[in-house]
Amino acid sequence: MDSRRRTFLKVLGGTAAAGFASQPLLRAFADPPVASDEFFVLIHAAGGWDVTLSLDPRNERRGIIEPGSTDTIDTAPIRLWRNAPLDADTNTFEMVRPAGSSLRLGPAIGNLADIADRLTIINGLAMNTVSHADGTFFAATGRHLAGGKPVAASIDTMLANEFGRESLLPTVSVGYPSTYVGNELDARVSPLRVSSVDTLSKMLARSNVNTTIADRQAVTALLSEESRELAENSWYRDEIEGFGLQFQALPRMLSPDVQSIFNAGALAMAQPGLFPSPGLRFQGRAGVNCAFAVEAMKRNLVRCVSFSSNSHDTHTNNYRSQPLIQQELFDTIASLVRALDAAPHPTRVGRRLADHTHILVVSDFCRTPQINLTMGRDHYPNGSALVISPKFVGNTSFGRADDDQLLPAIAGTFADGTRAVAPPDLLATFVAAFGVNPRKYLRDGDVIRSLLRA
Repeated sequence: MDSRRRTFLKVLGGTAAAGFASQPLLRAFADPPVASDEFFVLIHAAGGWDVTLSLDPRNERRGIIEPGSTDTIDTAPIRLWRNAPLDADTNTFEMVRPAGSSLRLGPAIGNLADIADRLTIINGLAMNTVSHADGTFFAATGRHLAGGKPVAASIDTMLANEFGRESLLPTVSVGYPSTYVGNELDARVSPLRVSSVDTLSKMLARSNVNTTIADRQAVTALLSEESRELAENSWYRDEIEGFGLQFQALPRMLSPDVQSIFNAGALAMAQPGLFPSPGLRFQGRAGVNCAFAVEAMKRNLVRCVSFSSNSHDTHTNNYRSQPLIQQELFDTIASLVRALDAAPHPTRVGRRLADHTHILVVSDFCRTPQINLTMGRDHYPNGSALVISPKFVGNTSFGRADDDQLLPAIAGTFADGTRAVAPPDLLATFVAAFGVNPRKYLRDGDVIRSLLRA
């Protein structure tokens, strides 16, 4: 680069940088570094799931409840279905009671039954809404929408802000209800939101027609050097150095090692256990997302991976598809846990990724106790959630719906009185498990200490 441009940039660094200092993107680079060995996978079961088939099972006709039965479910694909009498002509399902576990599960739980000792289930979540958008963001942020807009950071953004500021990719969000809202947030942790993992592969592709890899690396190196020189002549050194950090990260983003984790074919080869069958009807993309999470975390490239699974919104023929939708999702999560068990931690010698990876699965709400005229079930303001984390007590269920599965039942005494458990309590407990003060991000919610390991 000629000396005139270099001189101009030095002058710019000494005079105009003051105007940049007020920009949030640049202020963020002045914060102290944050290091962490923890990783997070956040999953949104989109559409509102029927928890009576898995996490909060009901297998008897009671009040207006119409349980899943051999008349309404194609039971052949549901591996854990065991007949139990409902009446003279119909069978419903027996509860799944894993050996050595106190949990009572429904047959759609799939392969998660094999690791019941690691499951923490929260039932009877008071969702207080039957709107998809409101329930989705309430589950992810702990706040209802205001004027149709989210008013708080989502759980993946909270965790990335605490533990991911030094990560190349603090949060990769694949269709998850991720939000970046709040004054306490570092600009570097704004979620990278994409429709699919493959999208990132296309974004990172570079043609060598006009420039070669060597050319691009030379330009990046020069820009990094200029950032350092500008910083030396600026009153706002940290902000200008932020540009240098971005330039320094660019070669790593474009490296083959990074690009390979955004390719579904490469992920299938790296994690074949997460692609058990090409014939999955509903959750094929969940396997891609989980494989991406494992490979990205193994390389210490990403702190949080959040994604939505395919729709559980079964207004028609609820029992024909809902059990298989859930079984496929839970099977995929079980495969994710096994992959984490087998993967080494990138920075802790002798430790597994599973020892430091924390999974949270939520949904918009659940489905009505009664069947509608099209054999479906509609929206209902009850809910369930699932946690798999070494920070949480496994083989545990907290909260419940009432006996007729109509409304969330009282779960205990909280700071604001005796009531059912709600999403803010779950989110507060999740962040508190890692030593974070929930009030930094959450207006509401109590920490449920009984769910956390000492």
